[in-house]
Parts: sequence; structure tokens; C-alpha cells
Amino acid sequence: MSSRLPTLAVVALLLLAGCLGSLADDGGSSDVPLPGSSSTSTEQNDATATTGTNPWGDDPIVVAIENGDEPDREFAPLVRAATDYWEENADEHTGFDVSYRVVPDAENPDIVVQFVDDVPNCANVSHAAGCAPRITDSRQIQRPENVSVRTGLSDESTELVLKHELGHTLGLDHDDEPADVMAASSVLHTEPRPNASERDFPWADPEFTVYVDDENASDPDGAREQVRHAFDYYEDGADGSVPGNLTFEYVDSPDEADVTVRFSDGSACGGNPGSCAVTSGPDPDGDHEVERYERLDITLVDLDTAAVGWHVGTWFAHGLGAEESEEKPEPFQDDSYRNQHSNWWE
Repeated sequence: MSSRLPTLAVVALLLLAGCLGSLADDGGSSDVPLPGSSSTSTEQNDATATTGTNPWGDDPIVVAIENGDEPDREFAPLVRAATDYWEENADEHTGFDVSYRVVPDAENPDIVVQFVDDVPNCANVSHAAGCAPRITDSRQIQRPENVSVRTGLSDESTELVLKHELGHTLGLDHDDEPADVMAASSVLHTEPRPNASERDFPWADPEFTVYVDDENASDPDGAREQVRHAFDYYEDGADGSVPGNLTFEYVDSPDEADVTVRFSDGSACGGNPGSCAVTSGPDPDGDHEVERYERLDITLVDLDTAAVGWHVGTWFAHGLGAEESEEKPEPFQDDSYRNQHSNWWE
């Protein structure tokens, strides 16, 4: 049997905004004060932003920290790294110097950085990684101003979100430099998570949708019957070797499918008769390993119809995490020609 199983790592893209998140059509909520802030005209804001006047004044900006969602995680070093960045770079990008004092439990802070599981509504921006008011005029400020940052991100991504949001509090917008910090969107990663290969069950749920493309099958009806034998076997529990709650629904579009089965008479799978498969899914923690499988694409090349079910069943076992032959259900541990062409499901 010819087989290969590359794994596709799909980087999770979390969009950011005044907010660092998915953006509203007007460019994001950072262009307006947070509710309750003093509002000033656009003309006043633009003038202040371009004259290099620090809206916070000359004293250090006192930054407090509230962390109710990840109490065992120390965020203060990341906040200090972000404030250090702006102490070094604010003059170049805003036209004024700035200094900070990070005091996690400060009683009268200028800014409170809140680490939250879900960033509050940021002018209708959904799934934001962070949110902050864009401060361009001292009359906007109502101390303490709140900066929200989503928990669950890696240290590197958390620090990026902090830099971005603090940039807004210094008057910077999404079109401003430094572009790598103030861009409206960025690739962020979560804290480390188990990979699909490390999970007992590598899918999000046991309910599978299946698409069968039998266009190149020599016997389409027979091929579909074989595919059903494979998935019926798993739905019946595979002789106790898999969870007993697996279900399979056949769909009419590959876009709707968790599992696709295609037949090829071309160069797929190395150009030899046999089969191959690809698993794919998200990589939210950025370790170049898929966290959970979202797709299993099985390709069958020039197979006898009687062997189709065995090949599909073998690859589905792999999709459930069975890397070695002895980990697979018993019918798929024997890859002999006779077994592949037998009624192994009986």
C-alpha cells in the first residue's frame, strides 16, 4: 500500500482594533473616546496629535493592573515591557516623550489595564484582542482610563496587544507608525495548548460530515457502498476500539464536510495505486502543530472497488490519532491483499 500523511498547520488569525480585533467599517472603535469620556471635535484631536503635546502631561503615567481571569499568571512584566517600549519610542512616533510607573495595585492610577476573558464591546468590534480609547486631548481623559486585553494569549502576543492599545492612549491610530505595532490586525497566538497528536480524541466533537466524490471511481455505486461499510463500522463502535458515540452524515458539498473521500487515476499519492490522506486544522498557539483536526481528506488511487472500504477505514483510524498499526482497530492491522479485499467489517 502506498501511503503518505502530511499535516497542514493553519495559523490562527485573530484580528485586532482602538481595539486590536475585527474592524468596523469606519476603521475601528479607537477613533472615538470610550463612553463617559469627554468628547472633543475631530479638528481639535487632529491638531493636538500633530503638535506633539502629551495629553497626559509631564508626570509619569501611573498604570495599574486588574487580573481576574488568569489569577495565577503574572502580567506585570509584560505591561512593563510595553510601557518601556513607548518610553523609548514615543517621541519618534508621537512627537513627545512619555514616562510610566507600573504599580499593579495603585490606588489612583491614570490607566487600568484589565485582563479579561472577553473584551467589552469596542464600538461593535467583535472578538477583539484588546480595546482602548484613543487619547489626543487632555480633556478626553477621565481617570482612570481602562485598557482591556484578552487573556489566554501567549506572552509575545499579549505584549503586542499591550503596545498597540497603549499606542492608542498616546493618540496613535491604525494608519500610524510604527506599523508593526499599530496595524489594525495581526497574527496572534494563544498560550501553549495540547496538539491533536497529544489528545485522546483530536476532533472538536464526534459528529462527522462526509463528502464522497466518486467521479473517478471505476464503480461509483460499489465505491460508495464500500465507504459506507467503513463509516458504519466506526459508528457501531469498531469492536470497542473507538468511542461509541461517533456519527456520520453524508453531505453534498466538500465545503460542508469534515471528511472527504476522493478517487483519482492521476498522480496523487505518488502516482502509484494505493491511498493517501491529509489532516488539517488550526494552530492557535503557533507551535507549527495542529491543535485539533478539522478536516481529513482521503484520496484513493486506482484501487479495486473491494479494497475501498479498508483504505478509508485505515485512514479514518489515523484521523482519530492511531499512528501505529497496533493502535488501529483490528481489521486495519492486517494490510494483506486478502484482508483488504475481504468483508472485514462483518
